Amino acid sequence: MTSSNWADFQAAEPDFADTVRRRFEQYKHHVLATVRKDGSPRVTGLEVDFRLDQPLLGMMPNSRKALDLRRDPRFAVQANPGPDAEMADGDVRISGRAVEVADPDLLARFIDEVKPPEPFHLFRVELTEVVRTGLEGGDTLVVQVWRPGRPLHTIRRGNDDGSTVTAP
Repeated sequence: MTSSNWADFQAAEPDFADTVRRRFEQYKHHVLATVRKDGSPRVTGLEVDFRLDQPLLGMMPNSRKALDLRRDPRFAVQANPGPDAEMADGDVRISGRAVEVADPDLLARFIDEVKPPEPFHLFRVELTEVVRTGLEGGDTLVVQVWRPGRPLHTIRRGNDDGSTVTAP
């Protein structure tokens, strides 16, 4: 599967990228899904930090989620829905591969800006899919999906007749 970095996503779909970023920045804690050694899912809390022009995933040293990502980099991060059950800003998820940051300059810049407790693991993301799900007009489900190399795809599903209307 093709992957892209955040800059590629932002260049391809700037408005959608801004919407996704704002949604993640509304709350500090989100939900990360990784793959355990036995293949089962692991779901844990995580902070997504938009720094140095990309989303970064920081973790405690040798945490289970960091070890999962070192072994199998596939992940999904779901933005915190917040206390509002209506989720007026929609539901956002990014998926892809997490790549541990080894570049000493990038690590130094991150440490300088964030001042995290050390030691720590830091991962950058290679996106394979970005999804936003929301309601339009109170009864129409709208799903926006971006994948590298493809235009933003929007699916609208009405509650009245079960029909689906898609737009490129």
